Amino acid sequence: MAIYFIVAVIAYLLGSIPFGYILLRVFRGQDVRAIGSGNIGATNVARKAPGLGVATLLLDAAKGSGAVLCAQRLAYSSLNARSFGDAQGPVWTTVTFFYHTTPVLLMAIAAVCAILGHVFPVWLKFKGGKGVATGVGAFIALAPKAVLIALIIFVAIVAAFRYISLGSIVATAAFPVCAWLLYRYQASPAVFAAMVVASGLIIAKHHQNIRRLMAGTEHRFELKHR
Repeated sequence: MAIYFIVAVIAYLLGSIPFGYILLRVFRGQDVRAIGSGNIGATNVARKAPGLGVATLLLDAAKGSGAVLCAQRLAYSSLNARSFGDAQGPVWTTVTFFYHTTPVLLMAIAAVCAILGHVFPVWLKFKGGKGVATGVGAFIALAPKAVLIALIIFVAIVAAFRYISLGSIVATAAFPVCAWLLYRYQASPAVFAAMVVASGLIIAKHHQNIRRLMAGTEHRFELKHR
């Protein structure tokens, strides 16, 4: 069980690195929390410095992917090595099922904890971002095909309704289902549950957007023509 604790701690600490806060503080001497929405994510950083916003987006995604890939590496390391001997029968089948899904489960746990770290960073009094970029990075490392489908859903929703927040929410909600259908051969109920929790965290952080969508006051995405 120690491996789960190690993965959770490493993933949380990676996810909690507030790149948006650090970049804007270092290069502009400003606190991103005092700008716009107060969010530490790429969108809010871009309001003051588009270049730093792109850097924040990439770094936030990278820390999500890094956490999941680190979990994968640990899962196959000596820390997680096991020997089952020559066991046979139903018990052996059950044990090997859970053993072979352990790497994927560890990766899913890492995704959850990385998003938790971004949303509730210990360094900023547990006030962080919405976790979208970190979630995308983690999900790409976990189930890339499902992310591609979620991206298509996102683009379709934004094109149809012009709400980026709605596209993000629907695509995030669709990800666990897509991942389960596409990777069922290596998944388990525990992995699916971890994906649902990870997606749920991101959706929950959009609570203000959801309220505005229901009230009809959410900002619509518009292409500016010169």
